[in-house]
Amino acid sequence: MTATGSSGAAHPMVQAQGVHKHFGRLEVLKGVDLEVAPRDVFCLIGPSGSGKSTFLRCINHLEKISAGRLSVDGELVGYRQQGDKLYELRDREVCQKRQEIGMVFQHFNLFPHMTALGNVMAAPVRVRKEAKAVVHERATRLLDRVGLHDKADCYPAQLSGGQQQRVAIARALAMEPKLMLFDEPTSALDPELVGEVLDVMRDLAAEGMTMIVVTHEMGFAREVGDALVFMDEGVVVEAGTPRDVINNPQHERTKGFLSKVL
Repeated sequence: MTATGSSGAAHPMVQAQGVHKHFGRLEVLKGVDLEVAPRDVFCLIGPSGSGKSTFLRCINHLEKISAGRLSVDGELVGYRQQGDKLYELRDREVCQKRQEIGMVFQHFNLFPHMTALGNVMAAPVRVRKEAKAVVHERATRLLDRVGLHDKADCYPAQLSGGQQQRVAIARALAMEPKLMLFDEPTSALDPELVGEVLDVMRDLAAEGMTMIVVTHEMGFAREVGDALVFMDEGVVVEAGTPRDVINNPQHERTKGFLSKVL
């Protein structure tokens, strides 16, 4: 089954064709086919261990796929093709491509010894060697965008979980990515803090950022998502618009999962 986003663009922002991933004898992804259209919010749902997070990590080459083809914005992830042969990119080339993809993790992964502003500035200054003055202006603007202008000088330990996650989103945006990946960005948060993170993600969606979101927030998926995929045991079980999949699931495995989370 191929899951496809909504846009009729020249090529998908993300395209997976028969993607497999093995960890030793354990096969985590078993032939994933899906397409994410530019500007779409593409939601991935499914039980723990279904392969959702592994698939995200393959998109930005934190994990190498074992078989199949995976491309972002028309370019293969981790490889280049010459004739009929694929050649693995050097680590330096992989890191350069990874800069175009922002990733927000379940646990915020902020640098504890840096302020919020320092965390947002770190990658553009250290990786891209951009001028500090230019990055400072951008980072300040991004903290304002996620509602944390007044927390620029605070360290992560001085921030709530929701505030830390919003800093993490600003940090990812500081590299001006073409694609944002969210790996259960609210699951480590207290319930009353979830909304402030989802509000930032809604704003990003409204601005046209292409996003792939692994989530259990069905209300967000239904309201903001353009496409939704239910994964289980390393395969795409069901795909469609969020409203169709959530309100009228066709597969028993999807029905069983949704009965537990809705």
